Amino acid sequence: MIQAKNLHKFYDQLEVLKGVDLHIQKGEIVSIVGASGAGKTTLLQLLGTLDKHSIQEGTSLLINGQDVLTMNDKNLSKFRNLNLGFIFQFHQLLPEFTALENVCIPAFIANKNKQETEKEAKRLLEYLGLSHRIDHKPNALSGGEQQRVAVARALINKPDVIFADEPSGNLDTLSAENLHQLFFQLRDEFGQTFVIVTHNEELANMADRKLIMVDGQISNP
Repeated sequence: MIQAKNLHKFYDQLEVLKGVDLHIQKGEIVSIVGASGAGKTTLLQLLGTLDKHSIQEGTSLLINGQDVLTMNDKNLSKFRNLNLGFIFQFHQLLPEFTALENVCIPAFIANKNKQETEKEAKRLLEYLGLSHRIDHKPNALSGGEQQRVAVARALINKPDVIFADEPSGNLDTLSAENLHQLFFQLRDEFGQTFVIVTHNEELANMADRKLIMVDGQISNP
């Protein structure tokens, strides 16, 4: 599903990623752990095409067989919207929109049918236990509910890969545990691949594979 070779990232003279190689199978849940500053979030942003790599000889990034490094910005944005989902520590919901509207946004960006999109969004919110909250705006939802809305938004376009950056870092213990279980439930039911950056040892150890980053490299590929 994801094949990365020799990924580098410089910020001015600071080399944050130092030639990362990575192979993630379809349907695999992979956690990425390491000390702050090790390069975890930078790697996730490069894999998710949210940031651009620093050009080096021999660098490549294939996602579901597609060479994303050769795409222009327009095609890359379309690919990202349709094939990749994102869950962040801070849910990034738009405060002026309801839960249902927030979930629908990626599908509307992809010009999908409004009626079908809203039907799918309602199905996802019901699946996540939020059918009674679809008309509520984010400020009327608990932290756990907001994060589940963000999960539904990440799923609306049926992406192949979900990238999550500290997804439970802002949640209480019970909400975090429920979210962690949800990831595995989603993988089992929908076959999605998950790449999760986390400081939560419980979540990291639940993953099919735990990658440890040290000083811009993966120490246990």
